[in-house]
Amino acid sequence: LSLLKGLLQVNVGDQGLHFNHGSSPGFPDAGVFFQSYFIQLSNQALQFCFGAQVSRFCPPRKSCYDWIGPPDKCSNLRPVHFYIPENESPLEQKLRELRQETQEWNQQFWANQNLTFRKEKEEFIHSRLKAKGLGLRAESGQKATLNAEEMADFYKEFLSKNFQKHMYYNRDWYKRNFAITYFMGKVALEKIWNKLRLKQKKTIN
Repeated sequence: LSLLKGLLQVNVGDQGLHFNHGSSPGFPDAGVFFQSYFIQLSNQALQFCFGAQVSRFCPPRKSCYDWIGPPDKCSNLRPVHFYIPENESPLEQKLRELRQETQEWNQQFWANQNLTFRKEKEEFIHSRLKAKGLGLRAESGQKATLNAEEMADFYKEFLSKNFQKHMYYNRDWYKRNFAITYFMGKVALEKIWNKLRLKQKKTIN
């Protein structure tokens, strides 16, 4: 899958990224699940929200490409807007719908997971500060925080508590990506076959 991703041609526009039609921007490779998760744990600048609404980014109407929008503020995932060609075959439609459904599933999971993480993190900080006899605000008026060692206890506890959920996610993620890769292969063979048939017709005529 990583090899397939490396062969894709990506174009960068003012409004986002888009892929040449016919190529498929697949979903992350094996390391992204852990990489993206720990980035979310450590990056305090991430924005979270209550819900799983997808980014409202909209590509140009006349675009003939798959576009990737800006990161969604709930899941921190970049939504893909899939181009639908007029002559889309049933096999191509199946691939596109599978990718769309997988994107929605991924969006829902990470939006909910980020919300849970933020909520439990705040509860942990409040409980530790209360145990120390401290308030939510320091004497300077700034929001009271815990040091890195104390927060490490929360990260370890959160990952341990959600281990099974993450394993189920990873399992389903692999199943979906194998299915997407399988249909990508079928679509590619279909296009080759159609070109060969067209070439044969021209030769006969």
